[in-house]
Amino acid sequence: MHIALDAMGGDRGTEEIVSGAIQAVCRLGYYVTLIGDQAQIEKALKVQLAALKNCDAVEEHTFTGDVRDRISTIHTSQVVEMGESPMDAIRKKKDSSILVAFKQLNEKHVDAVVSAGNSGATLAAALKTIGRIKGISRPGIAGIFPTLKKPLVIMDVGANVDCRANHLYQFAIMASAFSKLLFDIEKPRVGLLSIGEEGGKGNALVKNTHELLLSSGMNYIGNVEGRDTFQGDVDVIVCDGFVGNVCLKLSEGLADAMVAMLREEFRKNLKSKVGYLLTRKAYANLKKRTDYAEYGGAPLLGFNGSAIICHGRSNSRAIMNAIKVAAELARNNMNDHISNLLAKDQTLSANLSNIA
Repeated sequence: MHIALDAMGGDRGTEEIVSGAIQAVCRLGYYVTLIGDQAQIEKALKVQLAALKNCDAVEEHTFTGDVRDRISTIHTSQVVEMGESPMDAIRKKKDSSILVAFKQLNEKHVDAVVSAGNSGATLAAALKTIGRIKGISRPGIAGIFPTLKKPLVIMDVGANVDCRANHLYQFAIMASAFSKLLFDIEKPRVGLLSIGEEGGKGNALVKNTHELLLSSGMNYIGNVEGRDTFQGDVDVIVCDGFVGNVCLKLSEGLADAMVAMLREEFRKNLKSKVGYLLTRKAYANLKKRTDYAEYGGAPLLGFNGSAIICHGRSNSRAIMNAIKVAAELARNNMNDHISNLLAKDQTLSANLSNIA
């Protein structure tokens, strides 16, 4: 697999992105094209490769050749900054790293794109270059959340803040295909995020979507409340991007706060410190289960190509895992799965005129 990696995205700098690329080569054997400022990329490569020497120094490596044989670079003169307007940046910055990355995908030079940069610009670049899957009105972002059982997919988590019922229906189709592929769930259970389990509860969007999903061919289990999200009794939760992004940010903040509070309690006195020594393995396992780096980022679903948006603060492990997931989506033809599910479920066209 060959992945285009936006080397200019992320809060930790180019060196962290490059480190993730090197790990992807050593551990997974992939080819990676780093796209961005050539001088910064080469400087980071020199530092990282000097410390590494060869892939034997990387834990669980599968590739034993020369790393530089599988890492290439493409120089770009522009970068989309985090605070920029996505559409304006894509229109004005034709030589930005994220736009060039998607052009590489559109021209079939790579199999997928990974970026930890401006999320809106990543979406805009994807829309401009590779376009939507036929039949999908609104591509979206699928977030992966830990639960007491299997991981959960929530869609949309930020791409579409104003939606109609047919958009949420398509989110359910796309997230179901993703959940089936990544977590090997034959028929994912789909829930609709609402303020109550009863079908009559929620705003007009939720009520209309509920009726649409009821008559669909998906494994729809009905409305789910926010408190049920982490129980693991549902595989996919559908909501608009405004609600989904609030859920994402709230969950991230809660996880960080819980870790900080636990750390504070462990430091209070000698008994607490002894307690930490006895439970540190469980503590480490909990931290791993709630770590965003485990899956690397959130996939863009509904586009004619595979792409992952990483968290801005992504470390090298998160970048490596994002590359891994992006490659899995491309290798297993995720878009074909979405198109097939969309074609099988004939309720959309029959219900749109009445419901959406």
